[in-house]
Amino acid sequence: MSNYETVFILNPVLSENQIEEAVKKYESLLESRKCKIVHKENWGLKKLAFTIQNKNSGFYHLLEFEGNGEVINDLEVEFRRDERVMRFLTVKLDVHAKEWADKRKKRIQTKVKA
Repeated sequence: MSNYETVFILNPVLSENQIEEAVKKYESLLESRKCKIVHKENWGLKKLAFTIQNKNSGFYHLLEFEGNGEVINDLEVEFRRDERVMRFLTVKLDVHAKEWADKRKKRIQTKVKA
């Protein structure tokens, strides 16, 4: 099983409930394919570097998960079919990227505790 990280941008006109529904959809898709979700982050509404679909901002979400490589194709097909998703990127984490992701998670946890 390999480690993967997916970042996707949702349309900024969505409501809180629609955003939660979209994120849960992808989490359940991964879990149904026997993937383990290691970490997830909601980065909130961010300004885009360039206009996408005539939008200047979007809701960013990160999912870090463990699974086999076959699930990536299914996940990306669902991203392409969903009108709420403006962009997405999935990367396989190597040893160094995994260490960096662990450091990021620890840093976030210490901020929450403080």
